[in-house]
Amino acid sequence: MNIFSVIQSHANSKKASDLQRFFKTGKGEYGEGDIFIGIVVPVLRKIAKQFSTITLNDVLKLLTSEIHEYRLIALFILVDQYKKGDESIKKRIFELYMSHTKYINNWDLIDLSSPHIVGDYLLDKDYTTLITFARSSSIWKKRIAMLATFADIKNGRYERALDIAEILVNDSHDLIHKAVGWMLREMGKRGGLKEEEKFLKKYSRTMPRTMLRYAIERFPETLRLSYLKK
Repeated sequence: MNIFSVIQSHANSKKASDLQRFFKTGKGEYGEGDIFIGIVVPVLRKIAKQFSTITLNDVLKLLTSEIHEYRLIALFILVDQYKKGDESIKKRIFELYMSHTKYINNWDLIDLSSPHIVGDYLLDKDYTTLITFARSSSIWKKRIAMLATFADIKNGRYERALDIAEILVNDSHDLIHKAVGWMLREMGKRGGLKEEEKFLKKYSRTMPRTMLRYAIERFPETLRLSYLKK
């Protein structure tokens, strides 16, 4: 069986309906028009592992599909091939990713791929692209930029995350509030508490409430409440 047949063999219409609601695919919602066939992530990972050596051309067919699960499998395969590849493969996968971001258009697709491909590739390179993405009108490009900095945070580097967070600190979309707050929280959790608190001292009174709640989630209760009362 080819990968498309295998994927379709796991389709579940009841689960598809649940996923359509969960990922906000209704009219006017952030995932408007996205199509699900009802396959859970552990199964998608298993399929991706089974077909991890398919060509990038075949991966691209999955990535450009209108079906959400196809795109997520494509990204799982890209992450795996990126991790195992040499520098030329990493560069090719990074470029493929960045030229097809219109298909990486929901938060799960971004969160499970951007740090591992975009963030990792740019660790020792200029990050002007992330700044450009953060300043775009696309919530998905903004989230890709913010989540890419997770790679820096895991390496004890916080400047890029703070730069992107500062651009997005007054963004209007809830998905961006959560992304920024999450990365600030990870910064504090992984050794950058001083940098996180400096950022919060500057912006905690004006940043969106959801962003703040995410950022201070792991703070001691007394400190957390003091921020919420400001």
